[in-house]
Amino acid sequence: MRTTARTTILLLSGVALALALVPSGVTGDRSVSASAPAGGPPAPSTGGAGTPGPASASQPPWDGKTRVIGDGSTSYTGPQPNQRAVAKLKPGEKPPQFVVVSWDGALEGDDHMFSHFRQVAKENNAQMTFFLSGIYLLPNSKRALYHPPQHGVGDSAIDFPTNAHIKDTLAQLSQAWEDGDEIGTHFNGHFCGQGGGGDWSTAEWESETQQAYSFVENWKTNTGYTNLPPLPFDYQQELVGGRAPCLEGQKTLIPAEKAMGWRYDASSPGDFQLWPNKIDGVWNFPLQEIPYQGQNFQVLSMDYNFLANQSGGDNVQGDPSKYAGWLKTTTDTYLNGFERVYNGSRAPYFIGNHFEDWNGGIYMQAVENVVKTVCGKPDVRCVSFKEMADWLDAQDPKVIAQLRNLDPGQAPDWSTVIK
Repeated sequence: MRTTARTTILLLSGVALALALVPSGVTGDRSVSASAPAGGPPAPSTGGAGTPGPASASQPPWDGKTRVIGDGSTSYTGPQPNQRAVAKLKPGEKPPQFVVVSWDGALEGDDHMFSHFRQVAKENNAQMTFFLSGIYLLPNSKRALYHPPQHGVGDSAIDFPTNAHIKDTLAQLSQAWEDGDEIGTHFNGHFCGQGGGGDWSTAEWESETQQAYSFVENWKTNTGYTNLPPLPFDYQQELVGGRAPCLEGQKTLIPAEKAMGWRYDASSPGDFQLWPNKIDGVWNFPLQEIPYQGQNFQVLSMDYNFLANQSGGDNVQGDPSKYAGWLKTTTDTYLNGFERVYNGSRAPYFIGNHFEDWNGGIYMQAVENVVKTVCGKPDVRCVSFKEMADWLDAQDPKVIAQLRNLDPGQAPDWSTVIK
């Protein structure tokens, strides 16, 4: 029986305008929660050894040879390495504590954050999900190839990449996939508010998504970099989920995702720390409300929401004298969310972030602190969203339904839940 009171997500005073006020090129998602905390204490987590998964059903058996696809931008090089083995829970077995860290945008810019966090994941026995914005593989000179819904040809709310950044991002995408990380999608032009994803029809989402596929599958044609190696994955098989910009448009997006056979969507604007459910057959992986350190409200588990509470949603570089305190508060708040479910329901814990230097980069540092703190703990598995879907699909749906009835901080008698 769930006892945690459900509360409506409320925008903090002044933050409701943040969608319109954040400058072009800033890609934060804008939902901010200020609700009563559900409570919960501290504790520890596993990281299982990676084992290769099976080849995609639509690919012929792997013969050990690279199969180049299309214009040579992508290829099939066999099952993705470093995927964790999946097993059905045994009667009475406590579930692992899953932690999913995801990154919106996934550009390797001058700050080299993509490569940095790829290394952080490797050093901490973790996989992560990198949600690639498709236009990050499209040169500015070819921007007219992008036809965004409800906007002019070549328009984008984020900047097109430099040629050097395209090459660097391609290298990181290849290495991330080989590390076992997931390459999802953040779609393309990052439009929010009026004319953004919340206003799009399912057909418009289908157009946006097919263009995201195209920019990955045809980067050689679009860039002219024919001497570079192909990406080591077939994007038609690799892409199984995404996150909509600004967490807008899930209602009309999910039918498009279902039609494409995607397995999950991470575009929900937030929920309590509950075990996931499916929406029309697609796993729903929302950002989560977690207890804000030292305050009597909860915040969504994404960097922009901390920014909005600390320096204000339209002030991405606040008072530097407060950075150290804000960093500690952010880290402690993320750990509050982790500890609540680790010692309680074991609901998967989802953290979203951006490669942004907001408030001196403290939000990226907070995520790094959390990864280093929790991913080596007993029973913790730091995985990608795709691996999360693999595990959930292997479980008895009746067991998942039972788990979903638990309060986040409720540690049950597992023998009565897992039967």
